[in-house]
Amino acid sequence: MTAIERSRTVAVVGAGTMGQGIAQVALLAGHPVLLHDALPGRAREATEAVAGRIERLVDKGRLDRAAADAALGRLAAAERLADLAGTALVIEAIVEDADVKRRLFTELEAVVPADALLATNTSSLSVTELAGALTHPGRFVGLHFFNPAPLLPLVEVVSGFATDPQAADTAYDTVLGWGKTPVRCADTPGFIVNRIARPFYAEAFAVHEEQGADPATIDAVLRECGGFRMGPFELTDLIGQDVNEAVTRSVWESFFRSPKFTPSLAQRRLVQSGRLGRKSGHGWYPYGPQAPAPQPHTAPPAEAPEKVTVVGDLGPAAALVELFEEAGIAVTTSETGGPYIQLPGEGQLVLADGRTSIEFSDVVYFDLALDYRGATRIALSASEDTSERTLAEAVGLFQKLGKQVSVIGDVPGMIVARTVAMLIDLTADAVARGTATAEDIDTAMKLGVNYPLGPWEWNERLGRDWAYDLLHHLDERCPGGRYAPSLALYRLGYRDDEENGTS
Repeated sequence: MTAIERSRTVAVVGAGTMGQGIAQVALLAGHPVLLHDALPGRAREATEAVAGRIERLVDKGRLDRAAADAALGRLAAAERLADLAGTALVIEAIVEDADVKRRLFTELEAVVPADALLATNTSSLSVTELAGALTHPGRFVGLHFFNPAPLLPLVEVVSGFATDPQAADTAYDTVLGWGKTPVRCADTPGFIVNRIARPFYAEAFAVHEEQGADPATIDAVLRECGGFRMGPFELTDLIGQDVNEAVTRSVWESFFRSPKFTPSLAQRRLVQSGRLGRKSGHGWYPYGPQAPAPQPHTAPPAEAPEKVTVVGDLGPAAALVELFEEAGIAVTTSETGGPYIQLPGEGQLVLADGRTSIEFSDVVYFDLALDYRGATRIALSASEDTSERTLAEAVGLFQKLGKQVSVIGDVPGMIVARTVAMLIDLTADAVARGTATAEDIDTAMKLGVNYPLGPWEWNERLGRDWAYDLLHHLDERCPGGRYAPSLALYRLGYRDDEENGTS
């Protein structure tokens, strides 16, 4: 272990909410902590606020009195940067302005000991750029805590171009010792979470812009079928449309306007109109005492077919066979052809694969689910050429399983499937470029944004060619590069083909 000794002082510069939270974490881990802010008197106010939170932990029985008193005795305000001269680690949590941060670190470098680590809590700026003006950039590292820092376990440990590996190891081991879950990341736009999470928002917005479904329905499908904690429309209303769009735009610009990260015009219009979400009283949804609750589209009751034929291996949807049988639906199987579910009216029910219903004579697509047994809602898509009987049988079939059904437009890849495929693609690309390991990305996405599975866990569950095939179909129907599978994803599927002796 190369963690900083608990007896050594940790300083936090920037006494806002995030700075106070980081100070609290270091303080309760056993370090003496100094809080500094450029605004006179602000550091003293911040120490009082931290002390108040510690007292509330005692009141709630989460911290004993002796530990609280010891922690409070180690906390102090530093009115001048010069007061940080004896610190072993300085974590900056000031305004997200590269010029301001660089000036601060240049001043800090002249104050702190030669063996002290300098760290930034930036969520969007380049760690390499911030370290560029330093005489000794090797000791500079990113420590991106998530808000609220005392509660959320994830910390992204970001190595800039010049970061010394030993400095990154020390930062990693230190926050690990603080009870956090660190993940390693190279200096890349958005780091792990803000880079990999973009499709969760972007694909939902794209389905909405394509008139495939309304926000309430998309949110409901991603929650109740995909297993995500919140839908992207309600989540961005909570975050703030201006904040979320700014991150998306920053990542897009940093990747030289790659189509993979193209911002949403619909979200841009929300920001321009001042509909920023909960904080302004209106975003994708209205808020306030009289605001109606969002209502997803739910299909009316339909009669379920008495029998179906399952043709081929349904792959990720194989659990449906057992669910059909448990619901009293007679199931026959055929190993030749498919994969699809043959309905009595001669129509077919097919798992979302990136193609559209209009390409076939009588097909209804159904969306990917995290767990078909546990899912409470299923999305179906059909074209104007799909027969009424086929759509009704498909709706009734899933209703017989106890699911609510949302019928959406004929959108390639539907909602959950295209979102998951894009998450997998960005993960494969990030791993191939050395941004982070697949395991760290999975950890970051589950802890940082509460995903039900990490993208790589999805990939292992679905099969290594699933995302590639779906995105290949999507790219053919929506050309321009957004859905073009990454070279890493192609190589992954090709490697599996080689292992299986196919070509």
